[in-house]
This record gives sequence, structure tokens and C-alpha cells, in this order.
Amino acid sequence: MAKRNIVKNGDEILHKKCRDVTVFDDKLWTLLDDMYETMKDASGVGLAAPQVGILRRVVVIETDENIGKIELVNPTVVSMKGKQHEVEGCLSVPDLWGYVKRPAKVKVKAQDRYGNNIEVEGEKLLAIALCHEIDHLSGVLFTDIADEVMTTEEYDKRKKS
Repeated sequence: MAKRNIVKNGDEILHKKCRDVTVFDDKLWTLLDDMYETMKDASGVGLAAPQVGILRRVVVIETDENIGKIELVNPTVVSMKGKQHEVEGCLSVPDLWGYVKRPAKVKVKAQDRYGNNIEVEGEKLLAIALCHEIDHLSGVLFTDIADEVMTTEEYDKRKKS
């Protein structure tokens, strides 16, 4: 495994649509392993392939130690329920935060690293992370859909009041 560089806001790759993965091999497994290591090293809860410069539909998420690592290849949201309006941040958009409306619960169909079909259901933070990372695969950043965007300093002041 190797840590990869995280692409930052302003790089056009973050606004491009990703292509489906069609080959499930060592190259994909290395990408998944590297993305997970990169995400953990950066203290993130999710990372999508375009954030490391790869235009493929690949996502890793870990929001809770009890659930563990989630690897999604070619993910698609198939159902959404409820609403939540929470603050999001992004490893590719450092020092900015924004309030984003997301579903309270989502169901995602995808493939695992071997090409097997899987389903993942998430609520609360996991629902946010699933939607946030899948948005990356379509070239959408949270700042594109946030009601309000604020700096870390502004966000910290708001949390204290």
C-alpha cells in the first residue's frame, strides 16, 4: 500500500465524470488499498478515486469502527428516505465547510473488489458519506450543492455559539 496525493479544489479532474470499472484485478485492488491508506492518513471518512486523480467509479468509506471499511466499485444510489441537513467537509476542499441537504437513509448497489454485487444501507453519517463520495464520481463537490459555505474559522465560531 502507498499513500497517494489528494487532488485539491481547483483541479479540473474533480469536476469530471468517472468511468465504470470493468476489470477487477491487482491494479484495482492496489487502488482500493492505496485510497484507504490515504484516507486514513488524512483523517477522512471517505475518499473517491477522482480525489487521487483516477477517473474510475471507486469509493472507500469508513465512518465507524464497528462497521469497518467499505469498498464500493461502480456504486449507484437506488433508494433514499427522509432528510437531513448537516455540515460537510472534504479532503479535496480543505478549510471549507458547508451545510448540505442529504437523505437520512440511503441504499446503494455496487460491486466489491472482486466484481461481486453488493448492497450497502446507511443512515446519518454513513448516508452522508455515501452520497458525498458518489457525488464525486459525477464531478460534484459539496460546495456545488451547499446552502452555505464557510471557512474553518467561521465554522469554529458557529460551533462555539
